Amino acid sequence: MTGFPLLSTIVAAPFLAAFLLFFVPATSRATTRIIAVAGTLVSLAGSIGVAALYDPAGPIYQLREKYPLVPSLGIHLDLGVDGWGVSLLLLTSIIICAGVFATWTMQERDQEFYILLLALVGGVFGVFVSLDLFVFFLFYEIAVLPMYLLIGVWGSSKKVAEAGPFRWIFRLLDIGGKEYAAMKLTLMLLAGSAFILVGVLAMYKAAGLDTFSMEALGAVDYPRSLQMWAFPALWLGFGTLAGVFPFHTWSPDGHASAPTAVSMLHAGVLMKLGAFGVMRVGFVMLPEGAQAWAALVGVVAAINIVYGALSAMRQTDLKYIIAYSSVSHMGVVMLGAATLTIDGWNGAVYQMFAHGLMTGLFFALVGLVYERAHDREIFHMGGFARAMPAVAVFFTIAGLSSLGMPGLAGFVAEFLVFLGAWRGPFPWWAVAGIFGAWVTAVYVLRAARQIFWGEGPSDRYPDLSDPRGPEWVALVALAACLVVFGVAPRLILDGIDDASADYLQQIEAAVAATADASGVRP
Repeated sequence: MTGFPLLSTIVAAPFLAAFLLFFVPATSRATTRIIAVAGTLVSLAGSIGVAALYDPAGPIYQLREKYPLVPSLGIHLDLGVDGWGVSLLLLTSIIICAGVFATWTMQERDQEFYILLLALVGGVFGVFVSLDLFVFFLFYEIAVLPMYLLIGVWGSSKKVAEAGPFRWIFRLLDIGGKEYAAMKLTLMLLAGSAFILVGVLAMYKAAGLDTFSMEALGAVDYPRSLQMWAFPALWLGFGTLAGVFPFHTWSPDGHASAPTAVSMLHAGVLMKLGAFGVMRVGFVMLPEGAQAWAALVGVVAAINIVYGALSAMRQTDLKYIIAYSSVSHMGVVMLGAATLTIDGWNGAVYQMFAHGLMTGLFFALVGLVYERAHDREIFHMGGFARAMPAVAVFFTIAGLSSLGMPGLAGFVAEFLVFLGAWRGPFPWWAVAGIFGAWVTAVYVLRAARQIFWGEGPSDRYPDLSDPRGPEWVALVALAACLVVFGVAPRLILDGIDDASADYLQQIEAAVAATADASGVRP
């Protein structure tokens, strides 16, 4: 469709910007920010170009590029984008641009911070466009590993009250500390990566094709015995990053300790890598295993939704509220995937997009409020709307999208997922999802009321003010996207629908072919 290597440019731009930052003097803060912004704007422009060029009526993978890496092992830098990838590329580029502007005032070792941040986002872009399974996994690891330093060095710590019979563990592990959060996140995600690697290598060996091409491996009719253990391995491996219960516990601590831009990427994009991996590798490439385990995936997703929402309602720390909210909303994504219906899958991918925008806006606002109030306890606050009217408006927009208000992006996603669940084999899943949405309304509206319109000692916070300078960019851009994609979802939903329909047809054809060969109907 175009001779310009658009996808490789999107992936390479953040890496190139990170490389250039090594040669910038540490005292040249303006140059550091200009290079970081330039790298992210190139990727944003490229992502918009991809969205404009992608044809929903065309082949499933478009804008193809292929470069040899290790041909003897069948490893190539094989790039292509489907309708899912278009939406997630656009999400990632919006979040990283907003994240750079949201951390414009950072003073501590900002050069190293932006190097790691740009390397992380380059890995994220690579995951969404890779059609080689080995390179897919490589980019996945590149996206995850910088989080350790980003949280451990630039994060924040907060004392967690010791409670229960195992209170001594709180002291031993320094629970609430940024080092604890960084180490817990890294170890849990690396454990998940081990499961992923085992599943990937098993598929490669069983296929016997000497290639890691996802197209070729996806067309293989794997033995049912392999699919029955490889699918849960991939689900748990990728699902750890997606916050699947009970392997979600790294997420609230990581969210709470991370600096603003990292929290925005962490909740807005990184958790989507896990869900994307479950759907793109697990469900699409192992159709029999996906169909056999879909009921369990749906049950766990329903638990995610309700547990995450109730946990968020119990929190008083603003970051922990949004962190547990993310666990609940990622449950909506996995619920949509488990339905194996076109509505459910469209809703799952759209929920990744909408939730990424919403949490990105939430964490940008939390960072701004914390920078001025130096406090995250909602019941210490009150009446902030008088000094921060614009922040109150943006927070309300994010909150209404979170609880599924019509006219905002969150409503489109949740409606499609719940519709797919209701039409699926287990309609009660929709009931769990709707209950979670109701609980979400409770804790979101409570937090907004208390912080901005409640009675409180706002005079204790003399530094309260609305955004200044570049801080406006992140908030306006993210809020505008929530409204635009809530009012006009077909801007990206047509592409998502095209990919979902093609993948579901592949699954149905593979399961039907296996049933015909065995004489047993699914």
